[in-house]
Formats: sequence, C-alpha cells, structure tokens
Amino acid sequence: MREFCKPGRSVAVGTKGMVATSNPQAALAGLDVLRAGGNAVDAAVAIAAMLAVVEPTQTGIGGDCFVLVKKNGQPPIALNGAGWAPKGVSGEALRQDGLTAIPTISVHAVTVPGAVRAWERLLVDHGTQPFENLLRPAIEAAEFGYIVTERLARDWARNAEKVSSTPEAKEVFLGDGQAPVVGDRRANRKLGKALRAIANDGADAFYNGWIAEDIVQALKARGSAVSLDDFVEYAPEYVSPISATYRGYELWECPPNGQGIIALQMASMLNAFKLGEFGALSAERFHLLGEISRLAYTQRDSFVCDPGFHPVDVERMLSPKYINELVARVSLHQRTENLTPTRTPEHRDTVFISVVDANGTMVAFINSIFDDFGSGLVAPASGVLLQNRGCGFVLEQGHPNEIAGRKRPMHTIIPALLTRDGEAVMSFGVTGGHFQPAGQIQVLSNIVDYGMSVQQAIEHPRMFARGDSFELEQTVPEEVWQGLRQRGHKPTVSVNPLGTSQAIWMDRSRGILFGGADGRRDGMAIGY
Repeated sequence: MREFCKPGRSVAVGTKGMVATSNPQAALAGLDVLRAGGNAVDAAVAIAAMLAVVEPTQTGIGGDCFVLVKKNGQPPIALNGAGWAPKGVSGEALRQDGLTAIPTISVHAVTVPGAVRAWERLLVDHGTQPFENLLRPAIEAAEFGYIVTERLARDWARNAEKVSSTPEAKEVFLGDGQAPVVGDRRANRKLGKALRAIANDGADAFYNGWIAEDIVQALKARGSAVSLDDFVEYAPEYVSPISATYRGYELWECPPNGQGIIALQMASMLNAFKLGEFGALSAERFHLLGEISRLAYTQRDSFVCDPGFHPVDVERMLSPKYINELVARVSLHQRTENLTPTRTPEHRDTVFISVVDANGTMVAFINSIFDDFGSGLVAPASGVLLQNRGCGFVLEQGHPNEIAGRKRPMHTIIPALLTRDGEAVMSFGVTGGHFQPAGQIQVLSNIVDYGMSVQQAIEHPRMFARGDSFELEQTVPEEVWQGLRQRGHKPTVSVNPLGTSQAIWMDRSRGILFGGADGRRDGMAIGY
C-alpha cells in the first residue's frame, strides 16, 4: 500500500471492467462502451478514436497501431497494423538525392497509415459494436471541441514551430496564431468530417475514397512516391505473438517488425540475476538494467526489420544459448564498453490503451503517429495529421531495415500482455519510442520482483541506457547517480519524462481488477 502522505495516486479498482489510458475524456469514452454492454475490443477502438482527436501530439488516424487480445481459455491474438512505405520509394533513390537519413519532417517519412484498417479488422473479428457507435464521441469532440489538458498543452507549445511550417497544419493547430494553454477548447472539424465518413462507410472511406485521395494528392504535391494503390491494397496482418518466461510468468509481445522481441530478450537476461539482492531504487539495480538494455538495443538495431523482406531469427535471438552468451557479457561492477547502436532518430509520441471487460477479455492496444505531431503534414480537406513512421527506416545500403517499397519499418510501438498458467493477468505498455522495451521491463520488474501495485510500478523513477547514453529522471536520488558514475556510466537528466505507462492487473483468484495510469501524462485508470 502506498504512503498517503506522499504525492501519488491510489490504484484504481473494479470488478466488471476497467480502462486505462493517457487522457480522461478517452478513458470515459471507453468506460461508457463497457457499461453499455460492449466488449474490450469495442472499448479500445472507441478510446483510440477519441485519442486521435484529443491527443494530436501523440496519435491519430494518420498513424499505425499494434494490438494484443487475450480471451479466457484461448491463446493471445496479435494484429500488426503497421503501414508500409510507398511502392515507388527506394533507398537508392533517396541516397542519390543526398540523404543519409530520412528527416522527420520530410514527405519521404510518411508511410501509409495502418490504424483505421486495423481498427475495422478487429471490430469485424472480435467486436460487437459498429464504427458508427464507437466513433460518435470522437466525432463530437472533433466537431464541437475538447478541453486541452496540462501535458498536452506543454507538448503543443513545444512544437508550435513545427505545426507552423505548413498552412494546412497551422490552420488546424494554430488557428488563432498560438498554441493552446490548459483549459482552452480546440476542435478539428475537418477531421470530424473524415471520422463521420469512416463511421458511415467503414475503413473503405479512408483507403478507397476521398480521404485517401486527399492525402495522396497532398503528398504527391510535395514529392512523395505514394499512389492511391498504396492505400487501396494495404491490409493489416494477424501475426503469431512471441513470448518469454519471467519468474513464472509469460511475457507476450508482437513479433518483428516491432521491437517487442527486445523486451523479451531483456526479460530473459534479467531472469539470470537475483534482483532481490538489490534495492528497487539502487545503483546496483539501475546499473544491471542499464547493461542489459544496452546489450538488447544493439541486437535491435542490427536485426529487427520487416521479416517479409529480410528474415529475423526470432528463435535464435530468444534461445537459452544466445541469451546466456549475452548474459556472460554483463558485469555487475563495471560498464561494458563499445556497445554503441546504429544512430536512429529520436521519437517519443504514442498512446497506450489497456482494457478488460466483464468476460475477462484483455486488450493491449497502442497507436502512434511516431514523432511530436508526426510529420507535421496535414491533408487539407480531411484534416488528417500524417505520421512520420518512415523515419524508422535506415538508408544504409544492404541493412535489413533499409527503406524499400511496400516494406514496413522497424517499429517502436509495442503492446504487452502477461499471463500465468495460460490465463491473462496484466495488460500493459510504456510509450516513449526507443524507450518502450526498457520501460516495460522496469514496470514488470517493479511488480514481479518488488511487489509494487501497478500504480506504484508506474510512478517509480525510471532510467534509460542505450549505447553511450544513460538518462535518469530527476526523481532518481543522488546516491544512485554517484553509484552509476563509479561503475563507469555518465548519467544525464532526461529532458522529458521517460515514457508514460498504463496497466491493468487482474487478480483472478478474487475477481478484482487493479489499474494504474501515469502522472507523466494526463492519464486515467477507471473501473466499475
């Protein structure tokens, strides 16, 4: 139990259903669906649609999503809703244009959005409610406005210059000439029109109709190789989820092209150490987590890509022999040298949704436009803000993750599920681009190794080590900083909070749901 004299939140509790996400209005939209008899998939889509309106810095229908679903007595289901690069693009052509990396605000960073088609696929196969019902709250928010929350206002102001760079983005996001402050009302009526079309005609309105035409025309005018066929022929893909054991639990992730395999590698390595010997907030623990993280990210940046274009040897990367080889490189006393990964652009912005319904179905759902306000490019008629997920590609010739037509980039967004004895016990995720695998393992370890509630595990101070970088949040005590320096690290203060997390834990023996939401954003966990 938490210390009530200290800042923090109580864990949310419920019995019939629960939602947890990064915005209160979106959480309430999902809870309304559950209370009206909808299931966890219905609620997750309603939340994702609302977040696409009320958290434009983080997500939108111009982005991608990944989903894990676990029903009682059935194995987990994974859906890859990552969009692909235009058929006509190539790494060679971009290199000839003088590029060595894909700029975050370049039209070449825009990949076909996968989210809307993935939402529809989920609803058709596992939902009970039509788009028309589930998108109604988001449509109303887009057309009549929503109130700007505190973290959203902060992120919006920090990116005012970016959304001033094109007249279309400036009209939508800086219509009165400035970024909103907390409590201001904002709307996107063009997006509301697009959502109404999707509600009436399904995903075809986005991929086969006027919305796709609007997006393609806007991108081609700026030099993109995209075509209408790239939209019409896109489809999400059911994939086989992958897993690794951790202290008697099974951790589940989506396979590559996502980076979930790196979280599994980290969990497998951590199994070899007795964390109970270290304090939860100690230099010893943070050093160990940092070394494991640095090793795992070198694997990611070397091997993770779209397996449809280049094989990713998942079995080998998670094999006991390979994990033991990695563990052998970890020193409990000193930083390992020469673990610098491939340079890739920073990206921070994503939303995570956790839902459990009255039938015990658990959903882990993550949706993203990649960077702050994505590419910064807005389709003029539909108001769709477009992701810059193509920055996840590299331009190094021959690299497994080199950009190519109809290829999906190495993806940072990863939902996670935890099971025990074949049944779900936790849906969780941590946003923050590169940070996500490291963040997931910290939250998981806080719960399993240190007995924290999901809310305490989320609030706990975080660190992120990758290559030569070792970031600490400001709440990490000085003795941890000193201990890390003694082990050869050069820790720095993270500019932004390290990710945001949402989680729901299911106590199956008592029939109780426990939810946590991250104060690093404007999140809310609520059950009934």
